[in-house]
Amino acid sequence: MKKARAVFVSRNFPPVSGGMERLNYHGYLALRQVFDLSVSGPEGARAYLLGGDACRENPTLPLFNFLVHCQWNTLKMALATRPELVFSGSGLTAPAALLAGRVVKAEVVCYLHGLDIVADQWIYKSIFVPAIRKCDLLLVNSQSTAALAGKAGVCSDRVKVVYPGVTIPDWRQRDLARAEFREAFNVGTRRVLLSVGRLTERKGLAQFIREALPGIVHAVPDVLFLIIGEEPTFALKHKKGTLQEISEAVIATRLEAHVRILGSVGDDVLSEAYFAADLLVFPVLELPGDVEGFGMVATEAAAHGLATVAFSVGGVAEAVADNVSGRLVPPGDYEGMVEAIVQSIERPSGEWASSCFAHAQNFTWERFSERLLSAVQ
Repeated sequence: MKKARAVFVSRNFPPVSGGMERLNYHGYLALRQVFDLSVSGPEGARAYLLGGDACRENPTLPLFNFLVHCQWNTLKMALATRPELVFSGSGLTAPAALLAGRVVKAEVVCYLHGLDIVADQWIYKSIFVPAIRKCDLLLVNSQSTAALAGKAGVCSDRVKVVYPGVTIPDWRQRDLARAEFREAFNVGTRRVLLSVGRLTERKGLAQFIREALPGIVHAVPDVLFLIIGEEPTFALKHKKGTLQEISEAVIATRLEAHVRILGSVGDDVLSEAYFAADLLVFPVLELPGDVEGFGMVATEAAAHGLATVAFSVGGVAEAVADNVSGRLVPPGDYEGMVEAIVQSIERPSGEWASSCFAHAQNFTWERFSERLLSAVQ
């Protein structure tokens, strides 16, 4: 049977890397199961498409240049293919998707992350948020983001929650992966706290180092805090200087022997890091105009049997099940975070592993695909 046609448009798509990009790529894989799919994406996107899917690439930087080209190329692609569906991978491309969809009388669906709703730039609020409101269906990454969409004036009957997914690793390789990572990065037998994600102000790492890490080191003298990630290049909202602020916090607390910044790593090394660590920490801040819509790293950690201690901010409380896949701490309670981390890291890892893994089963990419296709069909 001939497939219906669809256009997929997003700036957050490979070769750009990150959680949103990984989610959008799996969204593309899911949609192409039932649609004849064309993609309007960033420079280099064509190399990641399957089966010769049509593609129009847009210059990723500067942002204004991307938006202009994306608007035009998405419209041209829609006029050429006459799709039944135009799918936007984030609020940033909602105007391009909406224009193309309205011109060819296609349904318009947009997947929203928390920042897509609360970004406080006046241009964004004047152009992009109204476009988001006019989409026929909004998929959101958490109940928290759904609530934000409601506050922004979106009718609840046009909002559906589709949680991000996670890749379940091969647990048979756990011990080997743990040993190889610890040897490669000279970790030895030290207890390891891990942070994974883009180095942005919202992640709260500098504050965590200043306010919580000294107490953790006092209680667990051999602890090592490993930070995986780098400052984003393509983020919609990012204050430069986060990496420098983290480095200054390390120096100010004299904890150079307890903090190591690894920068960006490949997926294989990241998986090894999850296996090698003793606990993931997620000290996200509550900031005006910025929000953690879900917290994919917490579900990724759970898939590796690794528990997370996090501030209960935004959608993080949906990514971390308290006392099942980790511990949730009231926002800004650094004393409570120190206590939760020390108690959690002292527990044998096996006590967390089975419940973490069970929690992660709710967030596989297969479940994501099922929810996504059910929503758009």
